[in-house]
Amino acid sequence: MPFRCLLLLIPLLAFLVAPANAQDLDSWETDWSNRSIDLDELQSGGVPRDGIPSIDDPSFVEVYAASAWLKDQEPVLALDVNGVARAYPLQIMTWHEIVNDEIGGVPVAVTFCPLCYSAIAFDRRVGGRTLTFGVSGLLRHSDLVMYDRQTESLWQQLNGKAIVGDLTGKTLEALPAQLISFAQFREAHPNGEVLSRETGYDRRYGQNPYAGYDDIDKQPFLYRGPTDGRVPPMEKVVTVSLDGADKAYPYSITRERRVIHDAIAGQPVVVFHADGAVSALDRSTIHRSKETGSTGVFDPRVDDRTLRFEYADGRFVDAQTGSTWTITGKAIDGRLEGKQLEPIPHGDFFSFAWFAFKPDAELYEPGGTGSR
Repeated sequence: MPFRCLLLLIPLLAFLVAPANAQDLDSWETDWSNRSIDLDELQSGGVPRDGIPSIDDPSFVEVYAASAWLKDQEPVLALDVNGVARAYPLQIMTWHEIVNDEIGGVPVAVTFCPLCYSAIAFDRRVGGRTLTFGVSGLLRHSDLVMYDRQTESLWQQLNGKAIVGDLTGKTLEALPAQLISFAQFREAHPNGEVLSRETGYDRRYGQNPYAGYDDIDKQPFLYRGPTDGRVPPMEKVVTVSLDGADKAYPYSITRERRVIHDAIAGQPVVVFHADGAVSALDRSTIHRSKETGSTGVFDPRVDDRTLRFEYADGRFVDAQTGSTWTITGKAIDGRLEGKQLEPIPHGDFFSFAWFAFKPDAELYEPGGTGSR
């Protein structure tokens, strides 16, 4: 078990985790003078560089084969690039945090920081160069700090920005991806592929080393910054960034309403929240964990018409045509059968993490503007 996981299970050892210092960083081939942050903001996560190993040569299995070890309700990060659909189970991502992959001809980094519940897929191409990423062993605001193996620059996982090294100031492009259940992925992509447990490492896949962490009444681990007083730090929020505008939708609202129609930077958006997926960070056995649901954010415009949706028994129905839509934004019945809503990149994060990096973001409030 990674030592960082033990810190969560045995709080008395937390004092061993200290800020990163110059001695810790001697082995790096990094230009520490080129940076956008104060180096004191970096903390050791309790493991050395690559102590949590990224998966650099991933293999995949068909969905029917994955059903032998992946339960229907388990969460996966679903990614569809140029018609190639893959699912990255959080039961594997929790132990590796980064998968360097190529999908649909696009080199991608699929990432997950358990401490922030931030699952994000990025295009690995920067300035005409394809980067590969590893786990630095460092944290900033409790969030995974990645590094690229080409320049050993440090990258903030939650926003994809290079913060130290030659590439400081560069930003990775986030790709539309969804946290949904394995059953929902299988329904949407019956010919899709699932990241295999054959990773080359011996890990307790299916077990959660952060048992009990997904608790709205707890405090975030290794986080020293301010929190937003309008929402508990450990409540999940659906997050969207469009044209320089940032907004968060609390799960307490999205789970109750199921559908939220809104506009960000003048663009209409619709937020879906359906049952189906459990948390990856609740019970020690993931498939026995509490239901948290699956989310999606889409452009509701189809064929020059802006649709209005309602939730009905795990599906979404548009008022204009009565067509039925899934959590992945596909119409499966009705006049618009076969149509696909355009996905908008979004995240499902603990609120403290989002506001640590987006302190001026709006928070959706029913009947209000959500602005500060």
